[in-house]
Amino acid sequence: MKLKLARGVVIVTLTALLPAVGSAIYNQQNQSHPPDKTTDQPKADAAKESKPQQSPVSQPAAPQQSTASQPAAPQTGQGSDKQGQDKLIINTDLVNVTVSVTDVYGRFVTGLSKDHFEVYDDKVKQQIAHFTDDDAPVSLGIVYDVSGSMKERIHRSLKALKRFVETSHDDDDFFLLAFNDRANLVQDFTVSADTVLGHLMFVNPRGSTALYDAAYLAVEKIRQGRHPKKALLIISDGQDNNSRYTYNELRKRVKEADVQIYAIGIEDPGDSLAGFGRSVLEEISRMTGGRAFFPNAYNEPELVEICTRIALELRHQYAIGFYPTDTASDAKWHKVQVKVNPPKGLGRLSVNYKDGYQSFKK
Repeated sequence: MKLKLARGVVIVTLTALLPAVGSAIYNQQNQSHPPDKTTDQPKADAAKESKPQQSPVSQPAAPQQSTASQPAAPQTGQGSDKQGQDKLIINTDLVNVTVSVTDVYGRFVTGLSKDHFEVYDDKVKQQIAHFTDDDAPVSLGIVYDVSGSMKERIHRSLKALKRFVETSHDDDDFFLLAFNDRANLVQDFTVSADTVLGHLMFVNPRGSTALYDAAYLAVEKIRQGRHPKKALLIISDGQDNNSRYTYNELRKRVKEADVQIYAIGIEDPGDSLAGFGRSVLEEISRMTGGRAFFPNAYNEPELVEICTRIALELRHQYAIGFYPTDTASDAKWHKVQVKVNPPKGLGRLSVNYKDGYQSFKK
């Protein structure tokens, strides 16, 4: 009786295991020999009848349009679609304006808020979408004149340049482009100011002056900087006499560039061509929201003071961003105006910024 009972248990156990074993064997066979689409069609049809919902694996996904290829929405904010799901609409046509504010004594004014500024695009008031006064690092290109006309001025300007890099932000990165007959990238981007200065310690000024070429190439190079904020410092007498690029070509490129240009024109009071060099440096600086300074070539303390001032100005600026409301305009160049409404007690303030931008419309 016990033997019969044991046999019955074995038979029941084997009966229970057979479906699992058979399923494992079937799965293994399917993995090594994929089923033929034609012969398995009835099975697929049966599966569809037993499962009215289609499998996401067997049904190809609907094609989706890439958001990168679509034009940006004309506004920024959150909205809801028909299914009630929130979606973020981002407009990439943000215009950034870097603004320096000084008082009647030339001192930098910090601590102002967004409410103290007004921005106009072609005389139409804009809503300020981005505002900060953080001490942000800068990607900076130093464009240094080593032509023969700088021979008696090179050592004084080096001391001033040393003061400039000492006053800069700790995370600034620099490149050095020196020029005489031709422009030459002496040092690629580095965070080491000493490395930059080391290239100029034993330089022997000679040759003619390719200022326009050097400035043009520097505007192209600065685009590789790792910081959003970018600036150039040009140290020269401004008297070009050996460039392949014309002044009009340089002027056009500077106008389109997203970079501030500061210039130190080291003039000799007895130089009859000093006025022409001054006008060149003044214009390319003004067009970018930067400034030009013209110390006496033999006044070392004044040179040092100006370099310090430029370094501090780059660290005490306001960044203001807005999305243009007139996106349908055919104008290729838009005029920007920034007004400051200071708190009581500050007196009259001056603002310095790039007064226009290239249209986003192609």
